[in-house]
Amino acid sequence: MASIELLTVGTELLLGFTVDTNSAEIGRTLAAAGVSVARRTTVGDDAAAIRDAVSAALARSGIVLVTGGLGPTADDVTKKAVAELFQAPLEFHQSVWDALVARFTRMGRVPSPANRCQAEVPRGATVLPNRWGTAPGLWLEGSPGIVIMLPGVPHEMRNLLSHEVLPRLTSRASSGVVRSRAVRTWGVPESSLAEKLDGVEGDIAPLSLAYLPGINGVDLRLTAWDLPAAEADERLETGIQLLRDRIGDPVYGEDEDDLAALLLDEARRLGLSLATGESCTGGLLGGRITEIAGSSEVYLGGIVAYSNAAKVAELNVSAQLIVEHGAVSEQVARAMAHGATRVFGADAAMSITGIAGPGGGTAEKPVGLVFVASAFGGETTCTRYMFPGSRDDVRGRAAQAALFQLWRLLEGVSPPLG
Repeated sequence: MASIELLTVGTELLLGFTVDTNSAEIGRTLAAAGVSVARRTTVGDDAAAIRDAVSAALARSGIVLVTGGLGPTADDVTKKAVAELFQAPLEFHQSVWDALVARFTRMGRVPSPANRCQAEVPRGATVLPNRWGTAPGLWLEGSPGIVIMLPGVPHEMRNLLSHEVLPRLTSRASSGVVRSRAVRTWGVPESSLAEKLDGVEGDIAPLSLAYLPGINGVDLRLTAWDLPAAEADERLETGIQLLRDRIGDPVYGEDEDDLAALLLDEARRLGLSLATGESCTGGLLGGRITEIAGSSEVYLGGIVAYSNAAKVAELNVSAQLIVEHGAVSEQVARAMAHGATRVFGADAAMSITGIAGPGGGTAEKPVGLVFVASAFGGETTCTRYMFPGSRDDVRGRAAQAALFQLWRLLEGVSPPLG
């Protein structure tokens, strides 16, 4: 078995009311076990659509994992649709029902008549016991191929995948693994990275390289396909170092590294305290920092000075400075950073002021204009940015820029002696 197809079922997924986190979880888990996902498909709660999607997936790959549609309500039709495709009539399993009743009893509840359908199993299917919920998983194998059915509730799916599905799949999987590593960058567009890395694909082969732009920069993801685990890890490590060498300063981390955590680590290493002064980001920068456990050891606090009056009263920005240069200016950003250090008695501070949009811009100061400043050691660094995108995009990029700026500033500082 080289690959598997994935089918997620739920009208709420198609309408966008529920985000399909199951597919990402399954993809990562299967890849680590040497099973690649060849295709992902989503259909609504419609028996004919489910049956057609499963049939097409089996024709292509021979095996499909389906999540969702195993509950007790009328729109849960996955099991019935697959049973019809396999011509495997549903049969009531007393043992499944007894386990379900026992679970309800432990919770101080009584199952309803509707729950009885969850004890119906396609003839010939293997029941995958669900110790984390009421709908068991099912493994159905026959002439059409193999269909694995799991509930759509994320924690139930995750546990069944780990405890019941993976042991069965790994015995059929190839000996290789599918593993990925990433280099994380900030402040350089995807096109410029491509220029820096021109021809690198030949140097990293057989690894594949993907460019993944987002609000927090561009990630460069290397993937090893169907290689022995030791070889995959060795090639990925070599490839990551090659990318870091070729890209240089825009690199801030690898894999799941978070700039806020990296900044806090640097401040902790140097024994420094931090503060923030924000305008257009409205506390987003402080939120990024306080999402990290242990941030209170370093972060003293922040002020959201959204109005000009608040900048003057809370961050001690000169009213005359705002009149002369405007609230969105390098001069005011610098004053806000200095003000945050003084108000909180912090060793270093970041500030942000800008025009997030969608309105409020002018020809001289358009939407997306942001000034980011860092104050440390009596000096201030300020950078002017023009960020594209929506209001949320501008705010998110501004917070990332502030974290990157101060992190770079502290990274080269030697810790105090003693």
